[in-house]
Amino acid sequence: MKTYSLDEAEDLLVGKKGTKERDEYEFELKLELIGDIIKTARIKRNLTQEQLGELVGVKKAQISRLENSTGNVTFETVIRILDALGARLSLNLQM
Repeated sequence: MKTYSLDEAEDLLVGKKGTKERDEYEFELKLELIGDIIKTARIKRNLTQEQLGELVGVKKAQISRLENSTGNVTFETVIRILDALGARLSLNLQM
């Protein structure tokens, strides 16, 4: 039985780095991580989704969709949510 490294398994199952399939997979994964981070920070600050939505100026449903990675959200909204939670965003842009 052949064994695979994690990188090899990802290449086989998701696609090689630089391909459209792999880029989409990694983008979705990052969105899911952002949702998890927001949910954890919200709970840590004892806020409901509705309370956070009020602080940001969006409906509870949008907070829920973001936390569950099930809807479209603008970058501006993510920034406003992180600001309301007192969180900082650090970006690393690579070209």
